[in-house]
Amino acid sequence: MKFGVVVFPGSNCDRDMFDALKHDLGQDVTMLWHKDRDLSKFTTEDCIVLPGGFSYGDYLRCGAIARFSPMMQSVIEFANKGGKVFGVCNGFQILCESGLLPGALLRNANQQFVCKNVFIKNSSEEVFKIPVAHGEGRYYADEQTLNELEANGQVIFRYCDENGQFTKDSNPNGATRNIAGITNAQRNVFGMMPHPERACSDILGNTDGRQIIETLLMAKQLVH
Repeated sequence: MKFGVVVFPGSNCDRDMFDALKHDLGQDVTMLWHKDRDLSKFTTEDCIVLPGGFSYGDYLRCGAIARFSPMMQSVIEFANKGGKVFGVCNGFQILCESGLLPGALLRNANQQFVCKNVFIKNSSEEVFKIPVAHGEGRYYADEQTLNELEANGQVIFRYCDENGQFTKDSNPNGATRNIAGITNAQRNVFGMMPHPERACSDILGNTDGRQIIETLLMAKQLVH
């Protein structure tokens, strides 16, 4: 399996993702420049990653300009053919802006940038400690979309406390229904606000992110 990490002007977690995938998880990783278009080296068994950061300075809206980059046109085609695409933080915002995932990421409810460890729980009731670092991470969608996500099992992660309880205090940004990550209906495109690549190394004292990446991206299909 091969990974491609897209680099936009303003990306600041691209090297973190590269390091986690290559050195902590032992994967074949290539950096992809935003002005390029060529994804011919990748098959639908591979994965393209949109890292965190502030693509194009977050002008207009977070991810709004990156959505129109040459590489994103190829990524959209790749995803529509069944290729895996994984967006973290700003990458999640870009996926929503591009229409590959439903909903939007709005300014945090407290109007402040948040940077700390949080807890998230998956559909298998496993709890992970993962860092967040964002100012616009509040997931929002209309009620119909939210209900469809719930019914289809597309909500992959929710913010919780260390005991797995969904509380207001455990929600770092005011995200609707504590949603921290979702997948598309076909389960080949996935976005999340927390940064699993920052929790992959023994040196950092937290490897919960390694399990998330292994489960979501290295299985033949995203979990559901």
